[in-house]
Amino acid sequence: MQTSAHALTQQFLAWIDEAPRSYADAEAWRRSCPHLSIWEDAISDGLVRFENGSSMQQSRLTLTTRGRALLENPA
Repeated sequence: MQTSAHALTQQFLAWIDEAPRSYADAEAWRRSCPHLSIWEDAISDGLVRFENGSSMQQSRLTLTTRGRALLENPA
């Protein structure tokens, strides 16, 4: 059985995968889910990473190999 946190993680990964996302875009997840650490957990679990740009708008959020595997095979 999937927990709501796992389902939100899947949704977050799918959101990242559907279009280019900046660090600033991802901040919305932290602000809209203050009681859930989906954004922070995805980073600390190695599911996503930031490719540094010179600003928050230029830094891109991408799936790691592990994040893509979880998105494609949600177990």
